[in-house]
Amino acid sequence: MMETLSRATFAVASVTLMLLALALVGFGAFELVSALSQNWHEGGDALLRAIGYVVIALAVFDVAKYFVEEEVIRSRSLVTTSDVRRSLTKFISTIAIAVFIEGLVIVFQVSKHDVEKMLYPTGLLATAILIVLGLGAYQRLNVEVERQVDRKDDAEQFTAKLGAAAESTSDNSVHHSCRIESEGI
Repeated sequence: MMETLSRATFAVASVTLMLLALALVGFGAFELVSALSQNWHEGGDALLRAIGYVVIALAVFDVAKYFVEEEVIRSRSLVTTSDVRRSLTKFISTIAIAVFIEGLVIVFQVSKHDVEKMLYPTGLLATAILIVLGLGAYQRLNVEVERQVDRKDDAEQFTAKLGAAAESTSDNSVHHSCRIESEGI
C-alpha cells in the first residue's frame, strides 16, 4: 500500500514538473515573439532569456524523467549499485550541463550591460565545474567499491561451488562404498 502511494505521488509530481517545463518553454517562446514583434534590438536579449528558459525547462524535465524512471517504473528490489551509479551520473550530468549553459547565457547578458556584475555568472560556471569534479570523484570511488564487492562475490561463489563439488564427491564416495558393502565385495 505504501509503495503504491509513493509511486503515485512521484507520478503526480513528475507530470506536474513536465507540465511546468513545457510552460517554461512556451513562456520563453512567447516572450521571444513579443520582443521581436516590437523591437529587433530587444530580440537579442529576449533570445538569451528564451535560451535560459529552455535550459531550465530541460533540467526540470530531466528531474521529472528521473523520478519516473527511478521511483515510478523501476522496482527498488531489482536495482544494483551500478544501475544507481549510471542513473545518478546521467542525472547529475544533465544538471551540470544546464548550469554551464545558464552560466554562459548570463555571461553574455551581463557582459552587454554591466561587466562589474560578472561575479554571479562566474560563480555559476565555477559551480558547474565543481559539480563535474564531484561527479568524477563519485564515479571513481564507486567503481573501486564495485570492483571490491564483485571480487568478494566472486570469491564467495567460488567457495560455494567448491563446497558443493566436495560434497558431491563425498556423497558419490559414500554411495559407492555403500554399494560395495551391500554387494559383499
